[in-house]
Amino acid sequence: MAFLDKHKVIETNATLLLILSLLVVTIGGIVEIVPLFYMENTIEKVDGMRPYTPLELEGRAIYVREGCYVCHSQMIRPMRDEVERYGHYSLAAESMYDHPFQWGSKRTGPDLARVGGRYSNAWHVDHLIDPQLVVPESVMPKYGFLASTEIDGKYAAELLTANAMVGVPYSEEEIANAQADLVAQATPTGDSSGLIGRYGEKVVVDDFDGQPDKVTEMDALIAYLQVLGTMVDFTTFKPDPMR
Repeated sequence: MAFLDKHKVIETNATLLLILSLLVVTIGGIVEIVPLFYMENTIEKVDGMRPYTPLELEGRAIYVREGCYVCHSQMIRPMRDEVERYGHYSLAAESMYDHPFQWGSKRTGPDLARVGGRYSNAWHVDHLIDPQLVVPESVMPKYGFLASTEIDGKYAAELLTANAMVGVPYSEEEIANAQADLVAQATPTGDSSGLIGRYGEKVVVDDFDGQPDKVTEMDALIAYLQVLGTMVDFTTFKPDPMR
């Protein structure tokens, strides 16, 4: 009874309750956060991961701008039904260059963490122009205007610089060549050697929107979608048993 009386004092004193609550939360936070400072790396290193190319990063910005993340998540949970439907569960390393990450918590449409390479560029063009033509039950709005909105990469360097400021390891060379690399990735008839030299041989150079005479927001968005889930080779991936 003496203990209950003391507890009643805490419950009836709003200031004391607030102070003690903050104390408990602070201790809990310290216990969870402090050990991270003594770990060499909180994200398991995975072969294949690289920063987005300027065109892919531009596409990601369009993806966020148009609110695609509201209906599509990009995180496959380690549950049997999800793994069987979407593929290997998501790794923390796959989001290491995402600012902000696109994990999501709602799926009006399917998860897109492994959508890269599953459909052709033409399929994506048709789907973005008229979603119901490809998926009759879809409630997705039309994004045909992306195909007529041209981009020249004028602010590509600024976009890379902003991401570099929050930890994405873009080099000065990559930032300086951002505009040229953006155009090169969507122009398969041009010289893409510099782009591939900076971002690797796995970078896909293609006319994503089917309009070879110009680079559009449709090019950028499809380039982004086509790279999702393709950087890591899960046929050779072996998780670290110590994590």
